Amino acid sequence: MSDQPLPRGLRPPRAHSTPEAPEPLPSDVMRRVGARVRAARTEKGVPRRALSEASGVSARYLAQLEAGQGNISIALLERVAVALDQRLEWLIAGEPHLPGEATRIADLYRAASAEVQAQVLELLAPGEVPDARRNRICLVGLRGAGKSTLGELAGDALGLPFVELNKEIEDQSGMPVAEVMALYGQEGYRKLEAQAVTRMVETHDALVLAVAGGIVSDPEAYAQLLAHFHTVWVRTSPDEHMSRVRAQGDERPMAGNPEAMEQLRSILTEREELYARAEAHLDTSGKTTEQSLEDLLCLIEARGFLAPR
Repeated sequence: MSDQPLPRGLRPPRAHSTPEAPEPLPSDVMRRVGARVRAARTEKGVPRRALSEASGVSARYLAQLEAGQGNISIALLERVAVALDQRLEWLIAGEPHLPGEATRIADLYRAASAEVQAQVLELLAPGEVPDARRNRICLVGLRGAGKSTLGELAGDALGLPFVELNKEIEDQSGMPVAEVMALYGQEGYRKLEAQAVTRMVETHDALVLAVAGGIVSDPEAYAQLLAHFHTVWVRTSPDEHMSRVRAQGDERPMAGNPEAMEQLRSILTEREELYARAEAHLDTSGKTTEQSLEDLLCLIEARGFLAPR
C-alpha cells in the first residue's frame, strides 16, 4: 500500500466494505452542473449579474461554473440552486433513470396549469382529487384584513405550520420583496410568487398559508391556490383596512396621497369578484382578534377543511 497521504476529505474504506461503482470524474460532474445552471438561468431569463446578486456568488465564479471549470462547494451551489428555483439534486445528479416517454410526461405535467394537473390526476387516480386540498388552508384578501395575524394564531391553535408567502419568497431569493420588485419587476415577482406556491404544495401536506393581496390577479397562481388549498377570503371595511395598516406603523398608504382611501376602495371593488371565488368568506369588521380567530376556527371545523385526527 502506498504511504502517500489520502486527499483531504477522503477516508480509507473499512475492511468489510464491498467494492463500489466508481464515482463520476469531477470534471464530468462539473460539466453537467455547469450546463444545467446555464440552462436554468437561460430558461428564467436571468442575467448572470442578477443571479450573482440573488445567490451571493460572484459573476466571475458563475461564468467559470457554467463553463464546467468551477470547483464550487455544495453550500454555494445550493445558493445558486435556490436563486434559480431548482433542486440542488437536479443540478448534481446524473441523468434520470426514467424512460424517455415518462420523462417527457413528467416535464409536461410540471409545466401544466393547476387545472390541467387536476384533470390528469382525476384520470390517473379517480376519486383522489377532491382530497387534494385537505389540511391545507390559505387566507386571501387585501392587506390589513388580518391574514397574517389570524393565520399564525390559527396555525398555533390547530398544530399546523404557518407560512407567509412573501417571507418564503424573501428566504428563497435572499432579498426583501421590495428589492425583488426593483430587480425583476412585477412580472418577475409574480413568477417567483407562483413558484413559491408550487413549493408549498410540494413540501407541505398540512399548513396555514397567508398570501399577498394581489395574487388573485395572477390567474395561474390563484388557480393553483384554489385547486390545492381550502381558501378563505378574510375581509373588512376599507376604513379598517387602512387603520390596521397604519396601526402597524406603516404610514405609506396615506403619505402624500390624499386619494389613498378612494384608491383602496377601487382596488377592493376591482378584486371583489376574484376574492369571492374563495371557498369561504370571513368578515373581521368591528371584531377583536380573539373574536375573528374563534370565527375562523369554527369555519374550518364546520367546513371540514382538516382531516379527523
